[in-house]
Amino acid sequence: MEELEHTCPHPRTTLTEPAIFARETSCDCRAPHEKLTIAQARRGTPVDRPVRVYADGIFDLFHSGHARALMQAKNLFPNTYLIVGVCSDELTHKYKGFTVMTEHERYEALRHCRYVDEVLRDAPWTLTPEFLEKHKIDFVAHDDIPYSSAGSEDVYKHIKEAGMFVPTQRTEGISTSDLITRIVRDYDVYARRNLQRGYTAKELNVSYINEKKYRLQNQVDRMKEKVRTVEEKSKHFVYRVEEKSHDLIQKWEEKSREFIGNFLELFGPDGTWKQVFQERSGRMLSYALSPRESPCNSPPRELSPLRSPSPPSPPTRWHNARPSPPTSPKGASASMSSMSEGDEDEK
Repeated sequence: MEELEHTCPHPRTTLTEPAIFARETSCDCRAPHEKLTIAQARRGTPVDRPVRVYADGIFDLFHSGHARALMQAKNLFPNTYLIVGVCSDELTHKYKGFTVMTEHERYEALRHCRYVDEVLRDAPWTLTPEFLEKHKIDFVAHDDIPYSSAGSEDVYKHIKEAGMFVPTQRTEGISTSDLITRIVRDYDVYARRNLQRGYTAKELNVSYINEKKYRLQNQVDRMKEKVRTVEEKSKHFVYRVEEKSHDLIQKWEEKSREFIGNFLELFGPDGTWKQVFQERSGRMLSYALSPRESPCNSPPRELSPLRSPSPPSPPTRWHNARPSPPTSPKGASASMSSMSEGDEDEK
């Protein structure tokens, strides 16, 4: 990739572009580069004389632990210019082991970290005084744990003795080795995942038998997922039915209470219907006991001229005829008086 030109070693003021790559030549720093102590660097330096801090590593599978270490290095001093050295594949495979990402992928990952001002490709495994002088490095930032490699108990020992080492803290629970361990531990899961996403068995270095096994397991998982989806939909449907049933039962109870209340109000012991019934019964009884008389001045009923008066019936003795029942108490008293008169006549 083409290198980005730079004429000023100041820290980036914007984050609209990735960090630059370091030059192959010495540092292009125009300000006088005098050696600084940690105390001087912490008090602050002029704008045109930033404190140049160097942090190196492999940065394979760039993760939050890497980013936090670089954040600490960037914030060591008020005016820090952070240079990050990334070792090449050749050195890494020789001294540490194989990487998941290539060196170019690791370079690009570091360029897009917000705390990085400059990326130095193909960084040395051991820092020499010539290298430090060439890039005008004031301090080296790394965690304080001794890093034994390349036949040395601690590759940063001479840096610490020179007073140029500034420690940072590791982030517990996250590392490249941890991520690789997770993948290896759940290898079948990730192999099935990538087969499902379209990768071939050859690309995954999976045998024919394992490929068929993984694909069968994927089908089983899909069936389980469908069953789980149907169960969830069924539960949702049952829940809605129960909710509707509850609403219907609640409405039915309200209507039932309303109906019973209205029924008791009409037909209860003190209900409206009883009062109406009592009033009507009283009126009917009063009519039966004292019927209204016809008015006395009403005109007499005239016989129709077409009809002739019926001949009078022959007289009968009172004891041979049965009197008709009186239609009223007054009629009963009149019949009794006529009977008494008949007795007197016979005598």
